[in-house]
Amino acid sequence: MAGGNGVSASTVRRWLLEVIELLSARAPRLNRALKKIARKGGVVVLIDGTLVRTRRRTGDENRPNYSGKHKAHGLLFLALTDERGNLLWISAAKPGRSSEITTARHNKITTRLREAGLGALADLGFIGLDDDPDDPVIVTGRRATHGHPLTAAQKEANRLITANARRTSTASPT
Repeated sequence: MAGGNGVSASTVRRWLLEVIELLSARAPRLNRALKKIARKGGVVVLIDGTLVRTRRRTGDENRPNYSGKHKAHGLLFLALTDERGNLLWISAAKPGRSSEITTARHNKITTRLREAGLGALADLGFIGLDDDPDDPVIVTGRRATHGHPLTAAQKEANRLITANARRTSTASPT
């Protein structure tokens, strides 16, 4: 980019960093995004995590970016979308070794959903995130355990949650 336009590489790097800073300043904050959905009459958001693959660098500094689940290096992001799949908020990048549930706890998603009066649909990676079983904010699917297979109703509920969660994976920016 720099060489073809007669601009030094350091100038292009500085411009890039300035643009990133401007974009991050304009990015919606989680509280604001949730309050906006609540004001519009929304009752539920979809939450999902994704690993954005990166190149593997040598040395110890890249070890935190290795995801054992995906068997690849990358950065983990959480995304919140509305019922139609429109992107509302995306978390800051976390190392690939982080789990979705840990990243959600770090961002205090359950507390912020309660404050906004909203609920969330999530995949099986978020089981155990909601800390109040009497007043759940995050609805996840069910897992079969050894000797206790899922009932037909539980399988149907998992199918419905998965169908709704797919909207998050194909979210489009608003």
